[in-house]
Parts: sequence; structure tokens; C-alpha cells
Amino acid sequence: MGNFLAGKVVAVTGAGRGIGRAVALACAAEGAKVVVNDYGVSIEGAEPASEIAGTVVKEIEAAGGEAVAVADDIATMAGGQRVVDTALERYGRIDGVVCVAGILRERMLFNMSEEEWDPVVATHLKGTFTVFRAASAVMRERRGGTLIGFTSGNHQGSVSQANYSAAKGGIISLVRSAALGLHKYGVTANCVAPVARTRMSANVPMELKEIGEPEDVAALVVYLLSDRAREERITGQVYTIAGPKIAVWAQPRELRAAYADGSWTPEKLADFLPGTVGTDPMPMLTQLEAMAAAAASKERPNA
Repeated sequence: MGNFLAGKVVAVTGAGRGIGRAVALACAAEGAKVVVNDYGVSIEGAEPASEIAGTVVKEIEAAGGEAVAVADDIATMAGGQRVVDTALERYGRIDGVVCVAGILRERMLFNMSEEEWDPVVATHLKGTFTVFRAASAVMRERRGGTLIGFTSGNHQGSVSQANYSAAKGGIISLVRSAALGLHKYGVTANCVAPVARTRMSANVPMELKEIGEPEDVAALVVYLLSDRAREERITGQVYTIAGPKIAVWAQPRELRAAYADGSWTPEKLADFLPGTVGTDPMPMLTQLEAMAAAAASKERPNA
């Protein structure tokens, strides 16, 4: 076992499988005591099987580490609080929380139902909030700690996952808000946008040229939880890790601005906006258009 996180207590949600499991195992391997949370649902949001959290605890203990299972639903305030309270009751402290839990319910926006929207937003976005809320109150008092949320490249938008995309974009804003609001208390907050082979990535309808394993993601999370990252004042950042690739996303900022002589009118905007302020191209839209053009060229009969 290593000692990158020696003496720390870390809670990981969605830790029963995939990336969450890899994060929990990696934290334990680097010396942390781990709260393993997983409600045990399928990626479609059904079939609870909470014993999977206990299975990961057994793996950690078999390797010589310390861990405890919590099977609560972090989409509820009580569930998020229970994750943090378990860390305090069992180990007396909480140094980091990592919110990986998530589900998918794919549907085109014009066909998406409320029953397909609400659980996805609740699990991803509210589930991050409930744990952040409970942990940040303790970390503020103790003047230290690390919050890590999980987003996705799909925060840029998605063809058939508007619910997932909206939640992942919300998590980035939540993390940046936490970084700003908790900075003076010594608490950092960052976001990870992984590209790794998991149950969720198996359903991506296009080939991912850059993809890694859950263990690659876990290595980044361990670093962000460590004192080394805190010493570098890393906070409010979004990192993608995809196998050997690591990248940082830009902070939101204005690209171009212009000012009217007097009040704006629709006519002034029609003459001024396209050529002066312009647009910021959507990379994913460009990719979709290229795919559509390629598909159309294949369908054309030979002359």
C-alpha cells in the first residue's frame, strides 16, 4: 500500500462498480479510510442491490485497508448526510468526498418524459449537492477538505441525453461555486470529466478514439485529494483524463463584445451581431454535420 492519502478519510459515491469502485480501491491503497456508498441501481435506475457496496468494502479489507459501506440514496438530503455522518461516526473526520454516482435514461428531448428527466438530474446533480452540502459544513469548521464532482464531455451538449448533459453542466457550476465560496476556509473543489471503459461508456453510439480505464481516473482523483494538489492551490478546475491523455477545460469567459450607440433594436442586432460579435462554433455540432455528410456521400449511387 502507498501513503499518498495516509491519515485521510474519503467518501466515494457510486463506488460499487466502474470508476467509483476504482476510486475507492485506489484511495484505500494510498492509505485512506474509505466510506463506500452505492445504492446499487442499474444504469437505467432500477433494480436496487445495495450489497455491492459491501463487496467493495470486503475487497479493501482483504488488501489490508479500512472501509465501511453506506447504501443510502444520495439523491435525498438524508442520504447525502448519512454518507458524511458515517465517516464522522466511524473515523472521526472527513477529508474528501468524491461524487461518482450516476444513471442514464436516454431519449430525444422532444420525447423525454418527466420520469426520465427527474431521476437523472436527481442522482447526478442533486446527489452531488447533498454530499457536498453535508461535507462542506464540516470542512468549513475544520478549515480544510476536498470536494470532487464528476462531469462529462457531454456537458457541451448531447443528441439524446439532455437530462444527463444538463446535470453534468450543473455539476461544473456547482463545483466552481463551491471553489469560490469555500476558498477562504481552505476547502478545494474540482471536477473530473473521465473517458473510461464502464457500463455507461459501453452505450456510447460512436467510437471513442481516446479512452482509458477506470484506474486511470482513480489516479487523478487520488492526486486531487492529496496535500500535493492542495499545495498547488488547484481548485475550481475541470480535468479530462482519457488513458494517457490529461487535459484542463477553459473557464467560461466572454469572447467578443460590442456596444450600441443608444439602445439595441432588433434591426441593429440583425446588422451588427453576425459580423461583429459573431458566434463561437460548437465542436460537437461540427462533428455531427461531418458525420451526416459522410453518411450522405455513402448513400449516393455511383454515377
